Amino acid sequence: MRRPRDDTPGIEALFAELEGVYRDADALFAGWTCPASTECCRFGITGLEPYVTSIEFALVQRAVARNGGPLQAARRALPLDGNQGLQERRCPMLDASGRCSVYAARPFGCRTFFCARAIEARKVPHKRVLELVRRIEQIAARHVDGGDQPHRFGKLLERG
Repeated sequence: MRRPRDDTPGIEALFAELEGVYRDADALFAGWTCPASTECCRFGITGLEPYVTSIEFALVQRAVARNGGPLQAARRALPLDGNQGLQERRCPMLDASGRCSVYAARPFGCRTFFCARAIEARKVPHKRVLELVRRIEQIAARHVDGGDQPHRFGKLLERG
């Protein structure tokens, strides 16, 4: 994926459109809450990781910049089990209090409760979720060439 930039022409309109999709996703999953275990933020434990488009990643990058930059290691979440450490592959957006440091800008995959505990959330019609995914892909395709192709969130974060 070509590196997204915040100075892409029309970026604010694209962000507003993406945030509209996010509001629709939040409404679709309304009534179901996360147990806040942070397991979904520990990619190595779950074996799952959200995939993001260029526009989603650009929105996260903007949130990180507005927060003063990436979380320093001392402010990031600690391993659940001191012996696991590296195997957890924790999301660098997860802070030491177990909260997402970019919660308002979190990607679609983080909003749709993909963890094993999300049995109730799975009652949301798959067709509705796919409609939202298509909308995000359409926005991302207008962001940068190839921006609609999803990439592993953790890998993009590692590259900065």
